[in-house]
Amino acid sequence: MNAILFIVSLCFLVFIFTMFRPELIRMLGLTPALVPQQPWTVVTAMFVHANLMHIMFNMISLYFLGSFFLRMVGEGDFLKVFFIGGLAGNALYILLGPAMIPGVGASGAIFAIGGSLAIMAPKLPVLVFPLPVPVPLWIAMTFFLVIGFFISGIAWQAHLGGFLLGMLAGLYFRKRGRRPLVF
Repeated sequence: MNAILFIVSLCFLVFIFTMFRPELIRMLGLTPALVPQQPWTVVTAMFVHANLMHIMFNMISLYFLGSFFLRMVGEGDFLKVFFIGGLAGNALYILLGPAMIPGVGASGAIFAIGGSLAIMAPKLPVLVFPLPVPVPLWIAMTFFLVIGFFISGIAWQAHLGGFLLGMLAGLYFRKRGRRPLVF
């Protein structure tokens, strides 16, 4: 089983548990004011999702962005960017998010992968529903980052933190010489 399938499986397993035990969301989600009493939530929140649409959108994004990124950098570097990006997103959520609203989801980690790809393969064509034609990856990632600022209930802080970390990782990989095919 590769890293992506492991993360997807873990997220769905946690989602199923929280469907039957919704109180787990408060115990595993990242509530900024409660971090001193619940430090594990900085990690566990990455695997908790609020509803079916949330987990489906995140896991589909992880599968497509992650599959390409995994082939570019390998499993070890993929996992580093995913987890460090998720932690960076959660750190920014702690600093700038609402004190008593739990943040959940893998979005910060996924935005880290997207941010890396936006630097490493900015012209990679991707389909964005409902557009009928592919757009360059950097435009798609920027669009999804910016739109999160305007939709209530989205932890834009986690998206931004993950994206910025991912961009730094992308610069590191590009400088190190890991380049994709030209698109």
